[in-house]
Amino acid sequence: MGKSKNFRGQPIFNQLIKFIDKSEIKKIARQHGAERYVKKFTTYNHLIVMLFVAFEGYHSIREAILGLLANAHKLSHLGLSYLVRRSTFSEANQRRSSKVFEDIYMSIYRKHSSDLADSRLSDADLKRLYIMDSTTISLFKDILRGVGRNPKEGKKKDGIKAHTIIKSSENVPCLVRYSEAVRHDHMFLDEVFKLEAGSIITFDKGYVDYATYEAFTKSKIWYVTRLKDNALYQAREEFDIPDTADSGVLKDEEIVLLYGENKQNKHRARRIAYWDSKNERLFEFITNNFELPAEKIALIYKKRWQIELLFKQLKQNFPLKYFLGDNENAIEIQIWTAMLANLLITLVRSRIKRNWAFSNMVSVIRQQLMNYINIYYFLEDPEGSWREVVKENKLKYQNSLFPKMQGAWF
Repeated sequence: MGKSKNFRGQPIFNQLIKFIDKSEIKKIARQHGAERYVKKFTTYNHLIVMLFVAFEGYHSIREAILGLLANAHKLSHLGLSYLVRRSTFSEANQRRSSKVFEDIYMSIYRKHSSDLADSRLSDADLKRLYIMDSTTISLFKDILRGVGRNPKEGKKKDGIKAHTIIKSSENVPCLVRYSEAVRHDHMFLDEVFKLEAGSIITFDKGYVDYATYEAFTKSKIWYVTRLKDNALYQAREEFDIPDTADSGVLKDEEIVLLYGENKQNKHRARRIAYWDSKNERLFEFITNNFELPAEKIALIYKKRWQIELLFKQLKQNFPLKYFLGDNENAIEIQIWTAMLANLLITLVRSRIKRNWAFSNMVSVIRQQLMNYINIYYFLEDPEGSWREVVKENKLKYQNSLFPKMQGAWF
């Protein structure tokens, strides 16, 4: 079995965490003082146990500890020298700052972001495109205030909102901020200023803030969003629509948006009316970019749906319905870990040629997480991998006194 391509000397879980630099974890832990008063359960150990929870889909600390106990003979492969107690695990989730896990995620993302870039995106404009949106995760305890009115019967769920920016060419979060679900989205538009000049960002009309849009223009950050129904604006110049333009482009004009007290402030923008024949719906887009063709602006906003699919992917494959702590810090740690698990599987996916559905990959990895299988060889050619195992076993037993024992053994 030593020379077999199908098996590894380490479980699949260990192959996944090869993307994590242990020395970098120690560096981040020192920066945050995360090892202060810690005897055994280091930041690295905490991270590995939380990833184990995310991959296995456990719902409680008790389940996680039982799962670790069931694999106690394999823990040394993961760098775990002992089994953590429930009380120690719970205390770490409450005490160790979630900022540590944020920095770990961002460190791994920055180190491997070049592997995530989609080579099919040849358009330079789409390569510099960012998408911003938020998703709310419901909570059943009074930790963070939820959004909306109180119901007549029962009790309103509280919630945490994850404000997320992704790069269109990578499809994983490159910036995340958390808040109470009740906080309005536009409060986080300032995060966009962290992007480089010349970047394009698209978001829905929930992020309306014309003063910030004006600041984007001065910083040479281009935005694409939709015009609110109650927006107050003045039409200025209407641009000619080229004959080669998309037939859905109905109008392309310069407008001035009025905002502030007494509507004295002005923001120069471009309004594009676009008819979506597939959905039979009229869209009104606004942008501060006057150079891109109107149909390209419509395409950029259409790309915004990409982040909705990412949220769906995260919630389906790493469901955040049960939390291992009843405090804000523990909840944020678990969300960061789910995002990191998503990133690690995305990195594995980027290294194989076979086109796997993400949910199918997660299912295979979850079922075989602690088995000694070469994850890359198996995912690249599952059928070929099976034939190789059968062939290896036939060779193994060809001179055996017990020929009936031939076959593929796992």
